[in-house]
Amino acid sequence: MIRLFTIFLLLHFSAFAQSDKKVSWEFTAVKKNKNQYEVRITANIAPGWHLYSQQQPADAIALPTIIQFAKHPLIEMKGAVREVGKVIDQVDPATKSRSRYYAGTVSFIQLVQLKKTLKTNLSGDIEFMVCDDKQCLPPGKVKFSVKL
Repeated sequence: MIRLFTIFLLLHFSAFAQSDKKVSWEFTAVKKNKNQYEVRITANIAPGWHLYSQQQPADAIALPTIIQFAKHPLIEMKGAVREVGKVIDQVDPATKSRSRYYAGTVSFIQLVQLKKTLKTNLSGDIEFMVCDDKQCLPPGKVKFSVKL
């Protein structure tokens, strides 16, 4: 029984790690004015694979990309996270349902305002799923921290 459970865990974590290999992430912050920054999260997606948008049709099977920022008492989010890239909105061959996704690259942009002039970090995590035309990998999760 223990051996079977160990094999299951190894397979699960092996598949989980594969999601990370299909997408590489870059995290940057650009100062817009005294206390305002544009945080840019860029996904570079491996050829033949795609990453799902944050917004999916109601009947979509695909899991959307979810970006969660850690609460910080001195940082205020301004508006929603914007997506910059060429979105594909069609029936996804892997899920056989209508989906919104990106191939190649996409940037997720969040405007943030510091309540005081100081140096700090904005951290959080991203949950995402990648698919090709035949299969989807188990969802992946990446933690990040960006200097402001």
